[in-house]
Formats: sequence, C-alpha cells, structure tokens
Amino acid sequence: MSKTVTLTIDGQTVTAPQGATILDAAASVGIEIPTICYHPSLTPPAVCRLCTVEVEKQRGLQPACVVPAADEMVVKTDSERVRTARKVILELLDSTVALHDAPEIQAQIQKYGATDTERFAGGATRQFDVFVDNPFYIRDYAQCVMCWRCIQVCADDVQYTYALTWGKRGIHSHVATFFDEDMPDTTCVFCGNCVGVCPTGALKGLVEWQAEQGEKGDS
Repeated sequence: MSKTVTLTIDGQTVTAPQGATILDAAASVGIEIPTICYHPSLTPPAVCRLCTVEVEKQRGLQPACVVPAADEMVVKTDSERVRTARKVILELLDSTVALHDAPEIQAQIQKYGATDTERFAGGATRQFDVFVDNPFYIRDYAQCVMCWRCIQVCADDVQYTYALTWGKRGIHSHVATFFDEDMPDTTCVFCGNCVGVCPTGALKGLVEWQAEQGEKGDS
C-alpha cells in the first residue's frame, strides 16, 4: 500500500501520495496555483516563482512546483503576502518582456492587478532581432520569459537533441544555440517540441509569424 501525507491547504484537509508536491496536492482538490515555468511533462525548473505559496513555520515563500507536501504542513496559496509576491513577479516580467502572445500570463496580470509596467526598468522592454534562420519556426527573444521549457524539452526531458542552451547574463540573458549558430547548423531535428511548450510565442511557426507580419503591414 502506497504511503500518503495529510496536510492543510487554504483551510482544507488534503491527503496526497508521499512525494507529491504542494502543487500536485492542491490540484488534487481543485485549488489552482498559477505557474509559468512549470509544465506537467517536464522537470520543474522552479525559476519563475509564480507558484509561490506561504507555508506555516517557513520563513520564506516556497515554490509549490518543487516543494514536497508533508504531514501536518499548513499552506496558504492566496494570502496577502503570496498575492503581493505574484504581483511583483508579473510586473517584473511585463515591464521587460512583450507578452501580447501570452494570454494565460495576461490573465494572471489582470487577476493580481500587476499593471504598473513602469515600475521596473522604466518599462524598457528587452530588444532582440527576430531569428528567421530556418523554414519551420522563428525565435523572438523579446517575448521570452526564460522559463527554460524549450531547453528542457530539447534535452534530457524529451528529445535528447541539445540544440538549445543559455546565453549571456543579466538583462541580456536569453535562450540561445551553442556558439550562436543558426538553427540549421545545430543538432536541431526540427521536431517542434520547443514551439509546443513555449508559453509566450517567443518560439512560433514561421507561417504563423509571416501571417502576423502581413496583418501588421495591412493595418
């Protein structure tokens, strides 16, 4: 018989399998915790922190996507402290990244009132040229929130191709290819998995992108 743990989430008693995360336990009883970097088919990188929750007796807020649920744990997923943290995270993203192709993130921005895009970096969005170096998809890092999903799906989690990696640091950090090679010169097999897991439109099918450019030209 598999072992279970019993904890309290938002005042509700929840029993979950041992090893389940707080995110898993909350989802099992219909409690929604917002995420960006998390994807159910990938290893949680825990980089966006939007799933942050308040755990009693823990000094800092905890990322629900990686912290295991434990017996007698008391979790708050929607406290004032949690809501403030999520608002700040979303304002940081929205002040520097173009999120017009990210409806799920836009919905969270509205939910938490994260509308002050001038708060950080003076509203200066990240500027990158769009990479159009293959006949299948484009890379627009101005829309990238660096959730690392594409890197994970290209590597050990799914494809084992290793065409994508991390590039540069700070405001200039972005997903890149090894040695900044054009995509056809990398180990990419154009499986499309990276496009499929991208939450913001930073990776997009070439035909779709060209159609959008045509619409902009017509307007």
